[in-house]
Amino acid sequence: MVSQSRPKVLIIGGGFGGLFCARRLGNVDVEVTLLDRSAGHLFQPLLYQCATGTLSIGHISRPLREEFARHRNVTTLLGEAIDIDPAARQVAVRRPDETTYTLDYDVLVLAAGMQQSYFDNEHFAQWAPGMKTLDDALSIRQRLFTAFEIAETLPPGPERDSWLTFAVSGAGPTGVELAGQIREMATRTLANEFHSIEPEDARVLLFDGGDRVLKSFAPDLATKATNTLQKLGVELCLGVHVTDVRQDGVTVTQKNGGAQEQYAARTVLWTAGVEAVPFARRLAETLGVDADHAGRIHVDPDLSVPGRPEVFVIGDLVGRDKLPGVAENAMQGGLHVAACIRRDLEGKPRRAYRYRDLGSAAYISHGNALLQVGPLRLAGRLGWLAWGFIHIAFLTGLRNRVSTVATWLATIARASRYHRAFMLGSDGAPEQRYTWTSEDQPAQPETPPSGSGVEGREQGIRRPMTITPEDVRRLLAAGDDAQLVMVEGRTAVVTGDQLASDGYRGALEIISRKDLLARTGGTGELSDAEVSAEASALDAAVNELGG
Repeated sequence: MVSQSRPKVLIIGGGFGGLFCARRLGNVDVEVTLLDRSAGHLFQPLLYQCATGTLSIGHISRPLREEFARHRNVTTLLGEAIDIDPAARQVAVRRPDETTYTLDYDVLVLAAGMQQSYFDNEHFAQWAPGMKTLDDALSIRQRLFTAFEIAETLPPGPERDSWLTFAVSGAGPTGVELAGQIREMATRTLANEFHSIEPEDARVLLFDGGDRVLKSFAPDLATKATNTLQKLGVELCLGVHVTDVRQDGVTVTQKNGGAQEQYAARTVLWTAGVEAVPFARRLAETLGVDADHAGRIHVDPDLSVPGRPEVFVIGDLVGRDKLPGVAENAMQGGLHVAACIRRDLEGKPRRAYRYRDLGSAAYISHGNALLQVGPLRLAGRLGWLAWGFIHIAFLTGLRNRVSTVATWLATIARASRYHRAFMLGSDGAPEQRYTWTSEDQPAQPETPPSGSGVEGREQGIRRPMTITPEDVRRLLAAGDDAQLVMVEGRTAVVTGDQLASDGYRGALEIISRKDLLARTGGTGELSDAEVSAEASALDAAVNELGG
């Protein structure tokens, strides 16, 4: 601790790890700042129920300001960490309007969690949303219910069938829960609401590279889950990898190298992998610490970064002892780091982190769930009741618990889902996330600066586009034929072969690595200021095209 006043503890991420750490420090003589990109705590284990219309946003989330209103030493801030200066002990933060500010720290706790990974196939995201945020859940809800509505307007045939086919990649807990809920929605909730289609005919395809679903569960529980899914009508496609995702379907390749198969599916959902958020990779790079292929950071036994006792990593981002990426690990890690900080203040040595496995649970369908706690294994209705009790216990806020129980009871009594509303957006104007900044207003198209790589491209990109320093760094670190492109508001660094594929049809080519090196005098070793300058110039060029 270096400050003469109360030590400053900066926690990045308001998930389970950050929440539990901040709670435990609520009455300690430190100044806690909890930074989160959405300023709210999300109960991610129930995100799929929000996506499928059982629960609302308010059931599974709570504003961090409300959570910590009574803790005078805890400040909550909105923003996304983008860079770190370990010498000055400062973190650079980006506001939603793209302006930045800095936060000082004496102790830094990284609890930012993971994001969806498409295994270097970022163009999949355009057609296959993941399941990590509230935005993801609402996007999935829109796609699911819109698919049935569109199918209702089509005559019988292949096109209607493709809208009634739902593909889920990844048979872990999230994939299994989504697949089960979609079939249950089709066979219970929507069964008698349409005239031209039979929602019960909807196909749900669950793809996974393993030989069974729920690999983290005991084999006997996985077998029971398989039987339940098959009774629901979910089609299991195991031992395969999804190797391409398009607007009209997916390509699947056998894990053992067999022939490719094409599936026509207008709704594809991705739960197959995770990777570290960009700031976690930036922190590892800046501090010179090892990270695995997914970006998990190597830490010492007390969860601090080697050689940096003032920097802790908790939750999914910990790359040690094969710790699981589950909520219980994040909660326990948050409590442990808070204890370490308190022991530092008291002049006591820190203790090593010990994870206690509290078990795993997965919901499959009404009256069917799995629970595994040590030797205890429950399935069917007993597992379902235990699953519900556990999830209610860990929801934040009494109001959320009561309203969720009430909603579940209503769902049990009737097959209805009361939170099916969705939005389609506007075709007439670009998406405007923040109306209080002029930067979000549509710009008049002008000729971009020479050499920006966007001359002569067609207009029509509908979402706000921002080229970040991280995009520039990724491009510089890529191969010689790499290109920075924009697809449906998302940036991606792709090879020439990927750019020529159907997945990138209509992509906006921002700049190639070759052109970027020409702008920088041939060097790929740029300072942070130079990287930021290049990102700003490219960002301005894209926005001038009306992005």
